[in-house]
Amino acid sequence: MAVDELQAIIQRCQILEEADFKGEDFNLFQVAGQKCLEDGYAAQLLEVIQNEKNKVIIKNMGWNLLSPLVRCIFTYKQQDDKREHCLKILDQLAQLCNPKELFLGLLEQIEQTSGEQVCQTVLLLLQPLQTVLLKLQHKKAYSVGLSLAVIMNQLAPLPVPYTKEQIQEDKLGLCQCCHAVVDFAKPFVNEVVKDMEKSSEYNDIELKEELLKFCMKSLEYPLLAAQLEQLEGIEEHPFRHFATEIIDVLWDIRELVPLVFLHRKGKSPDWENQEFADIERKNSADSLASLSYLVFVQHFGIDHFPVIFSPSYLLQCNMTHIEVLLKRTEESVLSKGLDLFESCLLRMEDDSLLHQYLEFRDFINVPQDLVKIMTLCPMEHLRKKSLNILQLFIDKFDAEGKYTLFRCLLKTSNHAGVEGYIIKNIKDQIHLSLTACDSIWFTGHHLISLLDLVLLLPEGAETDLLQNSDRIMASLNLLRYLVIKDCENDNRTGVWAALTRIEQNFLKPLHVGLNMSKAHYEAEIKNKKENRREAHSSNTVCSVTVGGEKMPAMTTEMQLQVLHSALFTFDLIESVLARVEELIEAKVRAGMDESS
Repeated sequence: MAVDELQAIIQRCQILEEADFKGEDFNLFQVAGQKCLEDGYAAQLLEVIQNEKNKVIIKNMGWNLLSPLVRCIFTYKQQDDKREHCLKILDQLAQLCNPKELFLGLLEQIEQTSGEQVCQTVLLLLQPLQTVLLKLQHKKAYSVGLSLAVIMNQLAPLPVPYTKEQIQEDKLGLCQCCHAVVDFAKPFVNEVVKDMEKSSEYNDIELKEELLKFCMKSLEYPLLAAQLEQLEGIEEHPFRHFATEIIDVLWDIRELVPLVFLHRKGKSPDWENQEFADIERKNSADSLASLSYLVFVQHFGIDHFPVIFSPSYLLQCNMTHIEVLLKRTEESVLSKGLDLFESCLLRMEDDSLLHQYLEFRDFINVPQDLVKIMTLCPMEHLRKKSLNILQLFIDKFDAEGKYTLFRCLLKTSNHAGVEGYIIKNIKDQIHLSLTACDSIWFTGHHLISLLDLVLLLPEGAETDLLQNSDRIMASLNLLRYLVIKDCENDNRTGVWAALTRIEQNFLKPLHVGLNMSKAHYEAEIKNKKENRREAHSSNTVCSVTVGGEKMPAMTTEMQLQVLHSALFTFDLIESVLARVEELIEAKVRAGMDESS
């Protein structure tokens, strides 16, 4: 019987000194204890462990029971008496075993678990692990840091619940785990706080650094991916609660403000492998970006900050974080970047952001990232939001800033729709300059320099007019506006002095391009119609490839519709072009009549 075997080993070991225990004794104790657990004798094993006479034996050998004990706990149902006995054994082991040995055993159990059992194992072992760590005398900070790192690394592969239903279900137990891990860390936070209160110069910074690493990891996972908006029907949002706790820890260890404004990251290991160093840098950037979102969008811990910072300074502090978030493709992270950018911009007055800010790399990179989201993101609501935020960003700059930003976006966007949108903005600024406040940046030689980027075809007469139709229409509308609003005699915009160049670089190539394009598409239509008659059917299909991806098959009728739509676009461009040329001719003739 398993209990008899265990008693025999115990009696043999009771008469030995602690130093006389042999490897064979450890093995026999482990096998007998495991058999007791597996055969259902957990109550008897508990009695053996609680017996004061066996204290030294359990101190040295008890940690060997950890692995079979954890297996048995997960085998029994929640209300089973045997499970309760196993839980009491676990508690006794935490109290009696050698802390160092049990610490390593507990970490090993957490490291070995995977999949659906990760959170169950962590929740089961956090309390005994905390008990053991509080008893450790040497390398305590290292051991706390190692424990937190192992736990967070085990949780990291788990998907973060995002929808209200997923959060309420908490299928894998991640929400529970987040709450429990913070409680696990609290005694060590309190220890750091007490030590800092004792002395203004806190010398033992190792434990503080380990807690800072834990907070940084938590900011990156799960908080960066988590949905943090208030959800109806959830009284205490688990991730909002977790975020509050992490912010509180950072405040308690006096790291919140340095992280937000000084971008302090704690001590980073010196990696010999560059790949590891790059991963460390990226994770740190993600964590700091997540922290800024929590503070400036969700307002966690905002009361800790003095209200002395200008909106432009807050924007400058956050642009690095915004850039980090906007480069990600996950909806949850990308939306956080957009929200953070929008929040910073809404604090500012229009026309208040100085053009000098564009000398910072982030202020150029971020609008380019917005353009990529506007044109490439598969989620429509994020594309629309990006467009609105780009406009908000433009509105905040002074005239020179707007001018510089327009030049940059025209050169870098490589998208006709975006270029058309920027050209419309240029037209609005010119109108403002002509009617309300005269600006040197949107009149005279500065404007002409800008128009050189606007009133031209990228590839001359061979430009794909269909693909560039948005840009071309916006350019023609801008030119029409300039010709109508600015008299040749006044020439405030300078457009009349540059007319010859505009005709050479834009109007004449556009004429040639329209003629070539219309001829090509008309020939295609004729060809399709002839092929249709030869096939005696309109159900012939063909495949079309767009952007390297094969589109659904098109019948001949559908192809003809597309071709006619293209011709309609060319006709529209041609009509606006004709109107512009009529206006130019009329203005030139009127000027000549006045002078004669």
